[in-house]
Amino acid sequence: MNNRQLFLQHVAQTSDAPLALEIVKAAGMYMWDAKGKQYLDLIAGISVCNIGHCHPAVVKAIQDQAEQYMHLLVYGEFVQSPQVAFATALTRQLPADLNSVFFTNSGAEAIEGAMKLAKRYTGKTEIAAFNRSYHGSTQGALSILGDEYWRNAYRPLLPGIRHLEYNNYESLEQITDKTAAVIAESVQAEGGVIVPQREWIHALRDKCAATGALLILDEVQCGLGRNGTLWAFEQHGITPDILVLGKALGGGMPLGAFIASRDIMWSLTNSPVLGHITTFGGHPVNCAAGLAGFNALLEMDVIKDVKAKGQLFHERLQHPAIKSVRSLGLMMAIEMESFAVNKKVIDYCIEKGVLTDWFLFAPECLRIAPPLIITETEIRHACMIICEALDAVTAE
Repeated sequence: MNNRQLFLQHVAQTSDAPLALEIVKAAGMYMWDAKGKQYLDLIAGISVCNIGHCHPAVVKAIQDQAEQYMHLLVYGEFVQSPQVAFATALTRQLPADLNSVFFTNSGAEAIEGAMKLAKRYTGKTEIAAFNRSYHGSTQGALSILGDEYWRNAYRPLLPGIRHLEYNNYESLEQITDKTAAVIAESVQAEGGVIVPQREWIHALRDKCAATGALLILDEVQCGLGRNGTLWAFEQHGITPDILVLGKALGGGMPLGAFIASRDIMWSLTNSPVLGHITTFGGHPVNCAAGLAGFNALLEMDVIKDVKAKGQLFHERLQHPAIKSVRSLGLMMAIEMESFAVNKKVIDYCIEKGVLTDWFLFAPECLRIAPPLIITETEIRHACMIICEALDAVTAE
């Protein structure tokens, strides 16, 4: 049996029609399959590879740390320099109140930790989230995920969850003094790149402050430069009580974090002790990789060009079959007539060596979220292929 057959037989599947590309190498903007075919990556592993695949500084940090030590003990007991250095680097780039970092294995685990932290700190149990939001697939994260199609098969889920409407002022009235936290994406990703209205997200921030609810902002997909600033919430002019990170945080390695003030975070240390614990969260190799990637992101100074690159996509993606283009920086949703049309476009692009995808709650939209290092030449090439695909599909 070849690798593809073994993959289908022995690796647990998430759908009945996986892409099943056999990738053997990745570097920068590109991936190569077992036959040597090159693919321009327009989705960055779903917003993971912000500085490209296998950045040399990240690879070296992994190698160096692996020679020093790997797993030592459960998270939080030993002083491990990769964790300390990365937490310090992150907090130096955040508002003063976000000064305590709890590292996890993934964004979903960070969401779980943030939910527990909010309930423990406030003494309240009700949590509000938003329709068409995505926060992960674990039981707690699934409970707040904003689409019943994805939730229904796994009920019963957590009680005390309210689902509100994003960018809707009336929904904010459902936030009360019983609400422990409101969880919102700084930019809704899987809904097809929905950007919050500035006045609305300020009203949300004010409502949380007035009711004593903590505001949790999920920047798992949109953080670390993707929207044109290091943190998306900077563009909104607000500061969350808890910030959740993942995906690009590890520089390509599995890493997540929830970040709050030390005062809020301290509530996990007592009554009960070990209020939140993880064996591998903040793994030293992953933290070393994350720190190297974070430093590279800042040193490469690519974030300042993100908005201009996003605008170039807008300029080049002109086609009668495109209904709309929604974006903030290099997070874009290209809306087609239907999922059927979009899937044909995606398949055509992959055949031509351009990797793209769709959105969970907006399957009619083409996903564009490339590594931030994408060049103008690569953008023009990608747009040419997408428009070629649209020509081919609409001519059928």
